[in-house]
Amino acid sequence: SSDLGVSFLELAMDIPPDFGYVILVGVASAFFNLYLGYCVGKAREKYGVKYPAMYSDSQPVFNCIQRAHQNTLEGYGQFLMFLFIGGLKYPRLSAIGGIIYLAGRAAYARGYSTGNPDKRLNGTFGYIGLLLMLGCSATFGLGLIGLL
Repeated sequence: SSDLGVSFLELAMDIPPDFGYVILVGVASAFFNLYLGYCVGKAREKYGVKYPAMYSDSQPVFNCIQRAHQNTLEGYGQFLMFLFIGGLKYPRLSAIGGIIYLAGRAAYARGYSTGNPDKRLNGTFGYIGLLLMLGCSATFGLGLIGLL
């Protein structure tokens, strides 16, 4: 028992067996991010953009490829948090949300990598998955504090 009168075991929770789906979506997301990084590396070679430059003044297609990866990384933390927190209570829904989100990111990157930034909008459906995971996380949190 701690000074707060709550033992560690009281704080522990059972992880549902279906949480394995959540873990696998998280692993897939890591491979997806590695793939996007690989694409940036190949684009650096193709367009002659040397490190440490993040962007090019003369190669807009490189910039689009780089930006697709960078934008995915910018939202990666919240994606993982929503995936794993929501997955503790709603593992299948969170995993499905994660798959939808990753498919959206793939469509986003594919469209953006054409060099036409408007084609990145092909991936906006991925936000359906993000909102699903956000809802799972919020519902779980509200339930833990007794508001649901």
